[in-house]
Amino acid sequence: MLEYYSLLGNILLGIEFFSALVSIFYFRRLKHSYWRFLAIYLILIFIQEFFWKFNSTFAMIRKQDYYLFFGIPIQYLFLFWLYALKSLKNKKMFIICLVCYSISFIPLTIEVEKVNVVYSLSLTIGTILLSILVVLEFLKQIKNDDILKFKENKMFYVNLGVILFYIGTYPLFSFYDFFSKSLQNIWNFYYLYFLIANCIMYLLFSASFIWGKTQS
Repeated sequence: MLEYYSLLGNILLGIEFFSALVSIFYFRRLKHSYWRFLAIYLILIFIQEFFWKFNSTFAMIRKQDYYLFFGIPIQYLFLFWLYALKSLKNKKMFIICLVCYSISFIPLTIEVEKVNVVYSLSLTIGTILLSILVVLEFLKQIKNDDILKFKENKMFYVNLGVILFYIGTYPLFSFYDFFSKSLQNIWNFYYLYFLIANCIMYLLFSASFIWGKTQS
């Protein structure tokens, strides 16, 4: 399975690069829209992934600590902002997500030396909050004609990508130790899904620029 992991890892980095290029190409068209921040987000994600693919530490910062305290949180915070504040236009929901997610880091600051991989309380809280936002976004889309024009709806692509990756891979990280130590075969196939879902998500993000309309 290791050769598949390595191959898919390289493909994923290539897709992230492609997504960054697409976002750069469409950036000028989005300068008056909040969707330009998705373009910036995809560019930053590629830079982050490219750097850490070839490095395990930087200025005494371990790769896993970087992802735990910055790399992963920035993804959740951006999605909270995009879903709650921009798409659902619910400032109170955004603040609730922000506060709950921030509080989840308190135990980690106490036991930071024991953190070896990125699957923790913060990941659990973040995914639960994101799942709620995904459901609310889906309900929003089916309550009007947006669902009939899904091809032009940028949030349709984002929502589908988030479901496949963030929500779909949550069990892998929740039971990471159990799967990796007791159910190796399940862990292998689930990690394979993690890589494939990640690839599909960034392709869907790219599709949101190509087929989605700014006003959606």
